[in-house]
Amino acid sequence: MSSQTVFRLTSRDGFEGLQAFKELIPTVGQYEVLIKVRSVALNQRDVAIATSTYPLPVKDQVIPCSDMAGEVAQVGDLVNGFSIGDSVLAPLNPSFVYGVLQDSHGSDTFGGLRDGMLREYIALPAHAMIKLPKSSHSFTQWAAVVQAGTTVWNSFYGNMPLKPGDTVLVLGKIVQTSPQNINLPSIGTGGVSLTALIFAKAAGATTIITSSSDKKLEYVKSKFGADHTINYKTHPNWAAEVQRITNGQGVNHIIEISGAGTIQQSLDSVARGGIISVIGFLTTVPQDKMPNVTMLSLIHGCVVRGVQGGSKQQLEEAVRFMGSRELQMPVDKTFGFNRDEIIVALKYVASGEHIGKVCINLD
Repeated sequence: MSSQTVFRLTSRDGFEGLQAFKELIPTVGQYEVLIKVRSVALNQRDVAIATSTYPLPVKDQVIPCSDMAGEVAQVGDLVNGFSIGDSVLAPLNPSFVYGVLQDSHGSDTFGGLRDGMLREYIALPAHAMIKLPKSSHSFTQWAAVVQAGTTVWNSFYGNMPLKPGDTVLVLGKIVQTSPQNINLPSIGTGGVSLTALIFAKAAGATTIITSSSDKKLEYVKSKFGADHTINYKTHPNWAAEVQRITNGQGVNHIIEISGAGTIQQSLDSVARGGIISVIGFLTTVPQDKMPNVTMLSLIHGCVVRGVQGGSKQQLEEAVRFMGSRELQMPVDKTFGFNRDEIIVALKYVASGEHIGKVCINLD
């Protein structure tokens, strides 16, 4: 077989722009491995790119999606350490191997300015690949950890490390409608949120999670062991509820997903010396309503830190943690590798009804 099916976004005004193409399977260079894609995990980023609400540049007719688990189908002549049949992950950005994100890394994230993973085969440099440990996890489970696991690991360990006994707030908030009138989700029980909850619990932290749905919160508490839950519709001043739960001490780590629309209350929730990891950009407020982040961070002595995924090293550490603890990543639903099912999957992510990750399986 010399050709494969790939999906490209021929337009970015909705999901109907996704089209299938037949393209050649890439030739493997001496230092590359050819990966047969087995599962692809979707992210809110993929919805934003398809609906022109993503704030960073995207190449024309991009192959979407950044998260993939697969198996080695061919090995370049000068590659050591990989064999045909090995299970592997690719990091979000093959240039970002370790250290701090640099400007030179920014153009290399899959599904943005580099073609992504919604295809049958991809050739990648061997040094960028992660060989997966032997475990009970499926390809779907591993695909689900790529973006969520990297981002959460960077949030918890890329600056001030999470410690046993710390308190973690996993945040969600209402987001605006896209220009295409696609209702973007009320987050709090998506992939990053639940991965943060699972990793924090496994690290010995006390956890608080928010959502607008009591049903979701009850499920997350029973299924994933959240210590405290807050419905932000019932408690619109949810920072006060955080302070009540923590006896006025605040939380050590905040996973801030929504952005400008919630940063005020995140700053009102953080402990002195705590850290707010800003991951999302889904809400805005008028400029005259923006809080004085500079003064509030100074008062709290806290860190407000932007997190754009993470490095290959951080993903490797997350994979090792996940594998050694047999942590199960939260996968809500899986869909098949065809245009109709992929569009349904993207709409499901956009709806915000999912609890955990949504994946496309190629088996």
